[in-house]
This record gives sequence, structure tokens and C-alpha cells, in this order.
Amino acid sequence: MKNNIVIIGGGIAAVNAIKAIRELDQASEIHLIQNEHYYPYYRIRLTKSLFEPLKIDKLLIQKQDWYEQNKVHLYLGREAVAVDTAKNKVSLDNGTELEYVKLLLANGAGNATPKIDGIEKSNVYSIRKFSDIEAIRANVDDKRVILCIGGGIQNLEAAWAMCSQGKNVTIAEFQDRLMPRQLDAKASEILQNAVKRNNVQILLNTAITKITGSKEANGAVTKNGRLIECDMVIYSVGIRSNTALYENTPLEINRGVIVNHHMKTSLDHVYAAGDIAELDGRVGGLWSIAMEQGKIAGYSIAGKEASYSAAIPVTNMNAFNLSIFSIGEIDENNAAHTLVEESPDDSTYRRIFIKDNRIVGAIIIGNPRNNMLIKKYVENKLSLPDIDFTKAMVEDLIQALNK
Repeated sequence: MKNNIVIIGGGIAAVNAIKAIRELDQASEIHLIQNEHYYPYYRIRLTKSLFEPLKIDKLLIQKQDWYEQNKVHLYLGREAVAVDTAKNKVSLDNGTELEYVKLLLANGAGNATPKIDGIEKSNVYSIRKFSDIEAIRANVDDKRVILCIGGGIQNLEAAWAMCSQGKNVTIAEFQDRLMPRQLDAKASEILQNAVKRNNVQILLNTAITKITGSKEANGAVTKNGRLIECDMVIYSVGIRSNTALYENTPLEINRGVIVNHHMKTSLDHVYAAGDIAELDGRVGGLWSIAMEQGKIAGYSIAGKEASYSAAIPVTNMNAFNLSIFSIGEIDENNAAHTLVEESPDDSTYRRIFIKDNRIVGAIIIGNPRNNMLIKKYVENKLSLPDIDFTKAMVEDLIQALNK
């Protein structure tokens, strides 16, 4: 058997793994199984371009010839249907069998389906694949009222796209504010006010229990009995790792496929990265985490000693006429100092979280010109210039960083 490396899944973890492997190993055969008919693309851009011209080529992580240059055998539109870890073999839905010396599981996650009566009705969507965007666009023209279940980044971007098309939009969020993991209370308030200014209704502390209608959704009912009118539903309430393929294998599985810090599973020669992988009891669920885990998995597969350390969460969102950037640790209880600056009209808000003479987190609403500078200081754990943080303003810090 050739020195075959088989990768199940075509996301950013897989692409970064290939990059890492090819840094060290030009000889091994790499086989990439992608269950969509498209080359790997940026899923995080789907809701950012919901009504822009649908050109998959603009979303590709790498151009098509990159795979040829890196000698990657692609199986587009093919599904892995069985993994035999005793015989080191992966079976595809067309009868093809791929033997492997090393196997990388990178088939990610699917959007979690909430336990809502009627969630299976037509005109109910969740955005995970390019085909989801196509389906929504093909059916949205005659829809008037859109219900977005979940107030996270993806649904906020979808809501913004819908209201930009003149639709009436309602957001139902289970928690007591928007984006609590990425924003503090003040930033959430600014976002909420911006959403409302665009005539989007926000229902906080709201659980949807039922989608009404015979075959097509025509409304929803909340836990307290309130009826919400709608003729299309888009939900985004978290993810679930795609572990079903591995349930009949000896792989150790909990929420995801359990890995160590080298991205190695409980079986020799089998690795996992991205949303399929569970490390220290957690599934990453973020693009930046999948990127780093893919790289570490690739190095490990190629024989290089490499260990994953937690990637710093980064959020960028442009919606409701706001530019929002959040990075790192944004809990003031875990910071020694915070520098805050806000405008009276809420058009700008900047908060920097400092600990041990380093920036550990930041929230920026408004002009993004210094976002990458702050990102560099957070990610590289750079020491700050000599500043009296008890008296300094955010702009004082930014000027010092720019020197």
C-alpha cells in the first residue's frame, strides 16, 4: 500500500492540514473526501453574502489548481459511508475503497436542530452549506415575515440581509441579550438598539416551542404562548459534531471524537481536527480553532512534534450599520484594568481588557482601523508600553501601540 493519507471532510481544518503536511512531506498521496460538489470554501462568509451574486469561486479557500499543485486527489460530491479502522480503509458511497496509513477526520459539524414541534416543515432553514443559501434565495421572494430563531452572529447576519431586502424580521433569542459570549452588556445594548433602528423586532428570554402551519411554516409559538407571525424561519442554535460515521468504530467519542493536544485520537494513525474534534471536554466551534487544529494535525501526521494550544476567539461582524470586533477574554472579572471609550450617540464603543501588562481582550464598535493592531498584541501576547492604566484613555493606548 502506498503511503496514503485520507482526509474525510473539506473545510478549513482539512486545507490547513494539507498545507502542514506538504511543508514536510511531498511524497505521500493525499486523498480528500468532500461531500459537497464544491472545492473547500469559506462557510463563515455564507450569511455575509446572502443576497450577493452567487459565485462559489469567490468563496473558495484555495483556487482549484492549488490542489493539483499539492497533488491532492479530490473526491467531490462523495460521502464517506464506512470507516474500518482494523483494515485501515474508508468506503465511499459509490463503492470506492481508500486504504490509508494515516487518517484525518475533519468532517466538522452540522447545525443543531432545536427541539421544536414542526421544525421539519418547509420554509424552515438553517444555514450551513452553499446549497442552503441557494434554497433560501430560491424561495424568499414572496415571503414577507422572517423569524430568526437564535441571536448569534450567523442569524444576526441573516436578519440584516433579510431586512436589507425589505423583509419584516423578528429575532427570538433564548438568552437575555445578544452575543453575550462576544460582547459585554454595553456593547450588546448598542447592538440591540441598532437592530431595532432597522425595524427588526427582538424577543429576548424567548424560547420557541412550535412552528405552526400544515406543511409550510406560517407562524411560531413561544413557551409563554405568544403567537409570532412568519412565513419563513431561519434557525441557528449551535452545532453538533458529525460523529455518526464513527459510532461503529473503536474511536473514543463523547460530544465529538476525543483527541489529545497533538490532535491524535484514541487509535494509532487516526487524527481529528475542527468541529468534529473534542479536546479537554470541548468542541471548538470556531473557524480560528479549526484552522489551528488542522495545522497541528497536519504536522502530527507528517511526523513533526506539534501541540495545540487554545486559539484566541475572534469575531468580526458588519451588520445593522455597525462594525463589530471582539477578541479574547472580555470578562472584566478576569482583567486587572479595562479602558473604556464610548460616544454619546453609541456610534463608537471601545473597551480594552488588560492583565499582566498585556491586552487580553477587546471589544471595538466603530472604525476598524486599529483592530489588526490590537489583534497582534493579543495573539502574540506582547507586553505593553509603560502607561498608567488608571489614568489612560483608549486613544492614549492606541497611540502608544502605534509608535
